[in-house]
Amino acid sequence: MGISLDFRVLGPLEVYAAGQRIAVGGPRQRTILAMLLLAADRVVAVDSLIEAVWNGQPPATGRTQVAICIATLRKNFKSAGCSDDVIITSSPGYMLLSAGHRVDLVEFNQLMVDGEQATAQGRIADASDLLSDALALWRGPALSGVCGHLVEAEAARILERRLTAYERRAALKLQLGQHETLIGELTALVQEYPLREQTRGQLMLAEYRSGRRAESLQTFHNGRRHSIEEFGLEPGPALRQLQQAILQDDPALASPAPVSPVRDIPVTPLQLPAGAVEFTGRHDELSMLDRMLHHRPDGWPPAFAFVTGGAGVGKTALALHWAHRVADHFPDGQLYADLHGADGVHQPAAPQALLGSFLRALGVPADRIPADLNECSALYRSVLEGRRALIVLDNAESFAQIRPLLPGGRGCCVVVTSRAQLDELAVGTTTIPLGRLAGDEAAQMLGRLVGDDRIPADPAACAEVAQLCDGLPLALRISASMLRAKRHWTVRTLAGRLVNPQRRLDELSRGELQLRASFALSYRNLPAGAAAMFRRLALLDVSEFAVWAGCALLGVDEMDAEGLLEQLVDAHLLEVAGRDGTQVRYRLTELLRLYAGELVRATDSEQERQAAHERVLASWLALNHQEQSPVRAAS
Repeated sequence: MGISLDFRVLGPLEVYAAGQRIAVGGPRQRTILAMLLLAADRVVAVDSLIEAVWNGQPPATGRTQVAICIATLRKNFKSAGCSDDVIITSSPGYMLLSAGHRVDLVEFNQLMVDGEQATAQGRIADASDLLSDALALWRGPALSGVCGHLVEAEAARILERRLTAYERRAALKLQLGQHETLIGELTALVQEYPLREQTRGQLMLAEYRSGRRAESLQTFHNGRRHSIEEFGLEPGPALRQLQQAILQDDPALASPAPVSPVRDIPVTPLQLPAGAVEFTGRHDELSMLDRMLHHRPDGWPPAFAFVTGGAGVGKTALALHWAHRVADHFPDGQLYADLHGADGVHQPAAPQALLGSFLRALGVPADRIPADLNECSALYRSVLEGRRALIVLDNAESFAQIRPLLPGGRGCCVVVTSRAQLDELAVGTTTIPLGRLAGDEAAQMLGRLVGDDRIPADPAACAEVAQLCDGLPLALRISASMLRAKRHWTVRTLAGRLVNPQRRLDELSRGELQLRASFALSYRNLPAGAAAMFRRLALLDVSEFAVWAGCALLGVDEMDAEGLLEQLVDAHLLEVAGRDGTQVRYRLTELLRLYAGELVRATDSEQERQAAHERVLASWLALNHQEQSPVRAAS
């Protein structure tokens, strides 16, 4: 590993190794290093670095110059004795790895979180000390001397956090009766930031409690005069109410009684919904989850699993079945949330609301939960640190929705399910693409769902129903619900109703279990081109096809057709069937074909459908002619 580096941004940008300051380089290197430190352990795109360095007016060689600056920084760090790869290349840019090194901004943010947690637990003195330690890290304005509007904007945000820390510590010291020691610090802050009414109010209260009533009122009048002269505004209601309370010597302004610490009551949330008793198969997928949990090297971050698949394929059932199976490995609790990412009824759940729910379940009082999303997420990670907890995030819409909900503690495990392709989860994540059940497993699931002797009495009809349901767990559930409701039906009766392709989707869209509506949730999120491709795939007379068929259906070139088909694969509306030489072959399942057929008849005109048919036929004839005339095809 070599020497650890000490990165300092809470003041002039400086880097130290073994107590010695090392060279960073010129203005460009300083700006790039600042951007990487502000996003430590996250990828910063090259485009963002270019924008930060040249403020929207980059030279043609901008990317090359950024690469040169990165190489210079790496060389400087290695020359100082650091053998680590501190800055790594990670598409679409670079990432600074903070593990094993010190970044004062990271330390500041952690102390702030620790202070919030101590406050939530009623440890007021500890919280005050933690915030004092956080503020002691500052050496001046953050990143002073580093140019660029992106860096300057971030520096302003960090300054706001510093001022927030001062105000929170002042509130804690007022609770502790330390008003006299606050006056000097708050007076300086009010002079530098005269429009921060919370700071001014804290100074007024500290002066009043110190027996300096007249000075307290003068502090109010100075602020009022400044606000009126600057903006023509009276002070806010909180400050005016405080002035009136001082004039009336309101007893509520007296120093509070010592705060009794809140007892830290251990809370173990057990939020997993019941698993499906008829869960069937998925042996390979369960083994992948087991390996993810039990075979992770020491020092790795939390275990992450991502279960992805199309509508009705059983993502939630797999996640809950496995979660219940391993619940004993997580003695500190199991958290569960339905994020409503693919839900035709509810809006996608907001991360802030989910964090609040999780924190309350973990024992944090509601009035101690921060309103700011980043602070709330940081408190959540802090509460989970050192705990062995399982978090199931079901039906996620996007990575942005789940990112604040991901813990940092190594003892935790997260299982995410989603129809979407959450590419940001790819690194270090066990990704489990979930497909349809095989024929025997589908029939076995149907038998468990129905639960009587009609299934073993006619195994051939049961196998036919499973095939007509495409091995899709949702379709099997709907079929089983019909058999349970119609005790006088045989399995053959149900197979006879499903065999008609014109009626099959109607039969499988009953009550609350709606197969057509489930497909629609995936279709409606498609871009226009991919949606048109999906509809017209129903016009093909074969279940498997190559890219040329997609070209003909829409009249587009091969690259565009392949892009649209891959969008359908990502949306789980199309399967990759394999390769035929150099050609990828795709497969549209029968139930999706029926749904696409409804859409194409309702959306595309007869002339458009006929033209697509003719293009497919012409392309097929041309390909067939090439295969029969190799010399001509080669020419």
